[in-house]
Amino acid sequence: MQRSATVLVYSDDVNTREQVRLAAGTRPSTDLPAIEYLECATLPAVLSALENGGVDVCVLDGEAVPAGGMGVCRQIKDEIFECPPVLLLIGRAQDAWLATWSRAEAAVAHPIDPAELTGALTGLLREQLPSAA
Repeated sequence: MQRSATVLVYSDDVNTREQVRLAAGTRPSTDLPAIEYLECATLPAVLSALENGGVDVCVLDGEAVPAGGMGVCRQIKDEIFECPPVLLLIGRAQDAWLATWSRAEAAVAHPIDPAELTGALTGLLREQLPSAA
């Protein structure tokens, strides 16, 4: 039996975390395992979850406060051994260059487009879980 994939969703806004969950659902593609979401509202919660391991992909809200997802992404890329890939939620499409600075593997703009978010997330999961493809 295939284990589920764990997706960490970081945002200080409960509505943003819910939008991510609803957009991708629990099984965004038949070639991937079911997704379990690990929601974090603070930077310490993100760091603790990543240190515990088992996270396959992170979705970070670039608009979160006080620690924005772009800075969080850069920090975890520096501090977490074998950091999982990151999908960054950016305020506007023109901010994509900031996602590059933060070293995120993918970015989608607010407001969240379910098809765009699902496509980016499934792409990262397929790369992270090669046996699923």
